[in-house]
Amino acid sequence: MSLTPAAIAASPDHYLHSFEGADGVIVPMDRAAYARSIFLDARIFPASEGAALVPAVVLAEVAPVQRTTAWIFHVAHCGSTLLARALEALSSSLVLREPMALRQLAFSHDPVRFRLVLAMLSRRYGGDEPTLVKANVPVNALLPAIAAADPAAPAVFLHLGLEDYALAVLRSPQHRGWVREMAARFAGAPAGAGDPASLAALWLWQMRAFAAALDALPQARTLDAERFYADPARTLAALAPRLGRPADPARIAEVAAGPLFNTYSKRPGVAFDNAVRLERRSLLLRDLDRELAQVRMAADRSAADLATLAARIGAAAI
Repeated sequence: MSLTPAAIAASPDHYLHSFEGADGVIVPMDRAAYARSIFLDARIFPASEGAALVPAVVLAEVAPVQRTTAWIFHVAHCGSTLLARALEALSSSLVLREPMALRQLAFSHDPVRFRLVLAMLSRRYGGDEPTLVKANVPVNALLPAIAAADPAAPAVFLHLGLEDYALAVLRSPQHRGWVREMAARFAGAPAGAGDPASLAALWLWQMRAFAAALDALPQARTLDAERFYADPARTLAALAPRLGRPADPARIAEVAAGPLFNTYSKRPGVAFDNAVRLERRSLLLRDLDRELAQVRMAADRSAADLATLAARIGAAAI
């Protein structure tokens, strides 16, 4: 088949990876390529070589009709990759983890490209199950637009409590740099804000974004990552049907007891499980004691709505 704009729009085999200037970057994919691509950014594993550049305005003219998409929104470092891969293991339907083009739009929003990206992400390989998209933190800035584009979309908001979040994302210099960058860009953290203040601002921004999106996405639910870690089988059984996935008890038990939950989800060859995570958490709880107190103080100073946020997030729990 000739690689015409219409052919590109017709199949997930032609993936809109990103934008370069006025062009969309189209990468050849297939089911196996999507499955082995833990992330769909620079770490993508295409089906073959030969990315194509196609003017974005041309792609927008032939974009398919947007279909309902299922979503995982999250606060980062909370098991979202593990959750997405577990849901992928329950079904043959498409799962897209951290699409680069959508992330780009969070930094430079363009309504025409936004509609194009949503339409291209919504394509399926047949069947009635919706494609599942695991977004990343910058995409939380697009939540109002995503909800407006498809208010019926099923979604889960994966989150952590403030202290758990601090322990997850203040554990290394690299993670701390990421916190400062995201907090300055999206959460209004002032230049020079320390790590505890940046962490509190970033967490509050996301909790407020999730609470507001719950009103716009009535099919959405919330999930505390600690619950998922502690009982993945029960969590998957409750969540999968809400995201359009099968919930066969035998298959869920097999996945929850299998290698996925005994290796690092972002690097499958590395051994890692919840017991190791909890041991690391215990050490961090001791080492970060002073900063945890500063995180709590920063959140208390800047948020009179903590109780309201907690109630709204909790009321929609899966």
